Amino acid sequence: MTPEPVPLDLNRLRRALIPPDGRYSRMDLAASTGSTNADLVAAAAVASGSPEAERWPDLSALAAEEQLAGRGRLDRTWVSPPGSSMIVSVLLRPENAGKPLPFTAYSWLSLLAAIALIESVGDVAGVRAQLKWPNDVLVNGRKVAGILAQLASPKMTAAQTAVSSSAAGPVVTAGPIVIVGTGVNVSQSPDELPVETATSLAIEGALTLDRNFLLPAYLDRFAALYLAFCAVDGDARRPLDGGESLLQRATAAMVTLGTQVRADLPGNKSIFGLAVGLDMTGSLLLTDASGTTHTVSAGDVVHLRRHVAGSPGGSGAACGSAAASGPREANHSRRARGSGASSRYA
Repeated sequence: MTPEPVPLDLNRLRRALIPPDGRYSRMDLAASTGSTNADLVAAAAVASGSPEAERWPDLSALAAEEQLAGRGRLDRTWVSPPGSSMIVSVLLRPENAGKPLPFTAYSWLSLLAAIALIESVGDVAGVRAQLKWPNDVLVNGRKVAGILAQLASPKMTAAQTAVSSSAAGPVVTAGPIVIVGTGVNVSQSPDELPVETATSLAIEGALTLDRNFLLPAYLDRFAALYLAFCAVDGDARRPLDGGESLLQRATAAMVTLGTQVRADLPGNKSIFGLAVGLDMTGSLLLTDASGTTHTVSAGDVVHLRRHVAGSPGGSGAACGSAAASGPREANHSRRARGSGASSRYA
């Protein structure tokens, strides 16, 4: 039986996360909400440059004790009982020296959040976690946390709209806003979890279940990685603060790589193959039985079995639209996309 959850202390969180000791511009706490992501998406949908937009700058965080209508990937619902989970969303305005990051960088932000969570729960709670592509965090093969990143575009003021309509080309007034939401099972017992494939920090023997330690540790690690990523213009291949690149850190943390998987794509299409790596956008590279490499940027991944050295590369042929009928040349690269939007975004 787990102890009663310790309520989140907003003053304590703000002391840890807001300057002079922290990196966050804003830290709020809701007793109960439908979805912290939805709340921040609504906050982001204001005119760029307006007073309301200024109240939600880069690295604004919203946590909640209870979430009633959380949203996971592919529009799945996610509900958490009061105090049992670590629920937080962060509003980001990714840029470097006033210039928005390239759009290819945004797909890395959910992976960045997963890495920050894995590293922080290891340091603070003593729990060894791993990353399942694209944005699930596992402990001993069971899901302890999920991450959802959503794109949001600020509205334009009437003056900005007039300038844009009179210009020869489009005027970019601000880059996209990204909302990164994280939900972690903290104190749930097995009978409080919805499926047998889920777990919690309590079940995994965490050294602490106090979210007043866990949440600042995660958010601090997330901010450090995010700011370092912005400083290299969102290039996942470049070293962060003189250390490993984001691509290297994601590869090291990802249990999916080296595993035979089934990638279920939107539109009831699937690909079977060996997960061999990530590309520069964070998409998953799968090699099927024929030697064809597919780039999967959207969909769910089911782990089938670990790859054994010397065995064939795939565990079945690709099917669906990603596999064209007729013969295919080995090592030919194909890009398998679903709706065109990465599953790392809503």
